[in-house]
Amino acid sequence: MAKAKITAPSPKRRPPRRRRRGLGLWAFFFSSVLLLALIGALGLGLYGVQLDKVVREKFEGQRWALPARVFARPLELYVGRPITQDALIGELERLKYRRSAGLERAGSFQAEGDRVLIRTRPFRFWDGSEPEQRVEIRIADGVVTDMRSGANGRDLALVRLDPALIASIYPTHNEDRVLLQRKQLPPLLIKTLLAVEDRSFYKHQGIDPRGIIRAAYENLMAGRTVQGASTLTQQLVKNFYLTQEQTLERKAKEAYMAVLLDQRYSKDEILTTYANEVYLGQDGSRAIHGFGLASRFYFDRDIDELTVPQIALLVGILKGPGEYNPRRNPEQATARRNLVIDVMAFHQIITADQAEAAKNSPLGIKDGGAKPSGVYPAFVQLVRRQLQRDYREADLRSEGLRIFTTLDPLIQSQTEAAIDERMPQLDKQRGYAPGTLETAAVVTSVAQGEVLAIVGGRDTEYAGFNRALDAVRSIGSAIKPVIYLTALAQPERFSLVSPIADKPISLRAGGELWTPKNYDHRVHGTVPLYKALAKSYNLATVNLGLQVGVGEVAKTLRKLGAVRPVSEVPAMLLGSASLPPIELAQVYQTIAAGGFRAPLRAIREVLDASGQPLNRYPLAVEPVVSSDAAYLTQWAMRQVVEQGTATWLKQRLPDGMTVAGKTGTTNDMRDSWFAGFSADRVLVVWVGRDDNKPMGLSGSSGALRVWGDIMAEIGSEPLSDAFPDTIEIASACGSSNIPFSRGHTGGSAACGGGGGGGGRSRSEPAANDNDEPKLAQGSPANTPDPQPPRRERNERPQNSPFMSDFYGN
Repeated sequence: MAKAKITAPSPKRRPPRRRRRGLGLWAFFFSSVLLLALIGALGLGLYGVQLDKVVREKFEGQRWALPARVFARPLELYVGRPITQDALIGELERLKYRRSAGLERAGSFQAEGDRVLIRTRPFRFWDGSEPEQRVEIRIADGVVTDMRSGANGRDLALVRLDPALIASIYPTHNEDRVLLQRKQLPPLLIKTLLAVEDRSFYKHQGIDPRGIIRAAYENLMAGRTVQGASTLTQQLVKNFYLTQEQTLERKAKEAYMAVLLDQRYSKDEILTTYANEVYLGQDGSRAIHGFGLASRFYFDRDIDELTVPQIALLVGILKGPGEYNPRRNPEQATARRNLVIDVMAFHQIITADQAEAAKNSPLGIKDGGAKPSGVYPAFVQLVRRQLQRDYREADLRSEGLRIFTTLDPLIQSQTEAAIDERMPQLDKQRGYAPGTLETAAVVTSVAQGEVLAIVGGRDTEYAGFNRALDAVRSIGSAIKPVIYLTALAQPERFSLVSPIADKPISLRAGGELWTPKNYDHRVHGTVPLYKALAKSYNLATVNLGLQVGVGEVAKTLRKLGAVRPVSEVPAMLLGSASLPPIELAQVYQTIAAGGFRAPLRAIREVLDASGQPLNRYPLAVEPVVSSDAAYLTQWAMRQVVEQGTATWLKQRLPDGMTVAGKTGTTNDMRDSWFAGFSADRVLVVWVGRDDNKPMGLSGSSGALRVWGDIMAEIGSEPLSDAFPDTIEIASACGSSNIPFSRGHTGGSAACGGGGGGGGRSRSEPAANDNDEPKLAQGSPANTPDPQPPRRERNERPQNSPFMSDFYGN
């Protein structure tokens, strides 16, 4: 029986699956979005890396282009220093020291009877740092008599006060700021700032989402922008990194960078940078940034001295420095300040009583705080010219240099005060409208060649034309000491009593006949050399100058420090040479220093931003003329004051104040000069008109009066009556104690009208042996000049024109 064939059942066919086209489209859409999101996230991340680099580079690098700071000389106090109590207090007040019975803070003082108690400020000088300390200083009869530590009572040898900041050289974009550390920000300022600008500062991560939502709602309801949502971090980003344009792109970038900044740095670092960067006003072309500078600019106070209403005003100004400018818009500024005070009271930063008192306070704005050009613009011009020789302009504007100068604020203020008092009298004396006559003055030290004070015109705050540096005027008879010095440098031919012919002379010059005359239109016959200078006889001077040679006189003038070319013509002997006051001061400084030329300098030291010394400006001295001749010329110039054209000084200066100098008057009385010196100060004064018209003032009736007023105030040392060992004295022309160089061998004396008498030779007995200094045994007749101080390695060569210090030549 056949078996039945069994076959497996065929599988049941399923109907074909229909593709869900809708699901495929959604999957494609979502995958595309995801891909785009990933690409966007990657791009945003890469952009974030780039922004993070920008944030770090500026925040961790040089955040600001700091201006170079220019300081005056520090006041040094020691027992025996001449200074009155009023002068010391004036210096402290110029340094912004505050009167305080308890000396609660550095930068305070208290005067009690004959003593002054001071709590000094710490300061880093070029040669080290001075710590804060309490000192007690006693002054009697214009001299420091005792100086002790206020902490332990021990005697102090020297106290050096911090120097006054006299100017700043600003960055190219004219921003300025006084940098503060976190610990220097007053707690009251921080609390007020956060209450008004960013209450969640220490909680958010750079941006405040809740604040954004709140501000958006308020602005939507008002239909306009009535509230902002920027955190302090965002404000810092906008000011520090971005522009002020109002676009969504800029706002998004700001928020992103704010988050990155908050992640990278601490809240205190961000807050401190904000406090130093924030814009708080405009002073001409200079932008005022940071609370430190704003405090000085508006209130002339340091930030830690501000009161409740003053802090409220600064925080209030943040909203709109132009709209709430307290100088231009005091009413709006007051209203904004009072609103901030209400916020302070609401958040219990201050009490209700404090708030009420603060709202009733005046704004208290002070003029003159943090002046951009400094309070001594004429001196600062001199400093800048010297700096421009050694530094690029970009370095001066961005490196944060600390420049220590030679300016003495006390002498500067005394010089300015004397000019302010005398010049109106001269205007009135000549019947001129007030301000017609102009003036310039330069004060230097004798030994160091340091420029101590400069006045460039009657308006001492004017930063324009500086007559002390740039008014090149004929110097008239002020050149005469150079002529007599040239003669006295030839002791074999001339002495102080050599006969000089004061007689008429006519010379052919340039096709014209030159016939000089004496000021009094008289002829005085034969006169001693010293008397010709003392009386400023023109005819005697011309005859002497022709004997020694016009070229030799010009050579001496250049040796003494004049660098401008002069025409070597006979008229030069009566002052046709033209120099600015600063250059004439150099000439007289060399004579006053005994023939040693110390190129005038306005800068002592320059430090970089880290306190390291850069170029040094050491004292550089070189002998250029005979010291004997210089001394004899000084003696003759003393006779100008004793018996010549400057006798008025004897009644103006204090008793015992012995000085030397020379008047100068030019043709038609267009220029009035007096240049002279004491033992430690050289002072040159010019008076004239800017239009060069005759003014009717001679050297003795114009500049001499200003000179005497200044010298009477600045506290100088009198010239010594002692003779150098290389000089001997004798009687001649009816006078005793006439000095002679030991090398003098000729030149008989003439005692007026051709009178006789002669300088004695070394073999002759002294007229008064008791008065004659003893000479060193075995010394040669012409002892070499003593050697100047040795130059330091980095000192500039001596053969370079010294005026490059001022003009960058």
